[in-house]
Amino acid sequence: MLTDFKTLQVTDEGPILRVELNRPETGNSVDGQMLSELLQVLRALEDDSTVRVMVLSGAGDHFCQGGDRAEFPTLLERDPSGSELRSLADKAQRVCSTLSQLRLVTIARLHGDVIGAGLGLAVFCDLRVGADTCRFRMPEVGLGVPPAWGGVLPRLAEEAGQAWVRRLLLTAEPFDAARAEQLSILHEVVPAADLDAAVARWAKPIIRRDPTTVRITKSMLNARAGATQLAVASHFDDELLTAAVARRALHRR
Repeated sequence: MLTDFKTLQVTDEGPILRVELNRPETGNSVDGQMLSELLQVLRALEDDSTVRVMVLSGAGDHFCQGGDRAEFPTLLERDPSGSELRSLADKAQRVCSTLSQLRLVTIARLHGDVIGAGLGLAVFCDLRVGADTCRFRMPEVGLGVPPAWGGVLPRLAEEAGQAWVRRLLLTAEPFDAARAEQLSILHEVVPAADLDAAVARWAKPIIRRDPTTVRITKSMLNARAGATQLAVASHFDDELLTAAVARRALHRR
């Protein structure tokens, strides 16, 4: 597994691969470079039968404070047609889709802020454990853009329930770890000092499971989720996001 990354810290522990978002100076905000590196890791995992569990975490004080909004105007200025923005949105969708379809089990280890794109990455993981001090928010509507990043809306509604997701999106209100557990966004809440122990407690039995059984079980769960997702044309998400961001950029001039 390659480990020479600028925005990720990847640690190979045999059956466990730890992938840490590593832009702590930006709150681990997700930019194009990070998406490219995540996609590289995930594609390598598709062909690696030795890794049984991937743990996704964040360096510094927060798991992830969302997408890197400073990148959007730069991309538009460089390419007013919006094709670079569309490429960025498409890459986010490919990351999330690949993450959800991996044959191995993925665990999100969450602490601090889990906002926007950060929440998107988390909900595409199979299991999610969070510190009791976690703070969550989906701020897109308040920022004037649709909740289109990574095709997260159907997944979030499937995991947390459509009624609650409607409230959280339209109000952009923050919520804490206890509420996240109530909504099944978190499977477990623990003190921050116990996060690694919780991950180890989940990973240990998973590593012993028959990999074919795990893969088939995940495929069955994904098929069930796909059949009940909202009727959202998620393959148009990149167009929606690009149009909204471009419109906001024009209004600011």
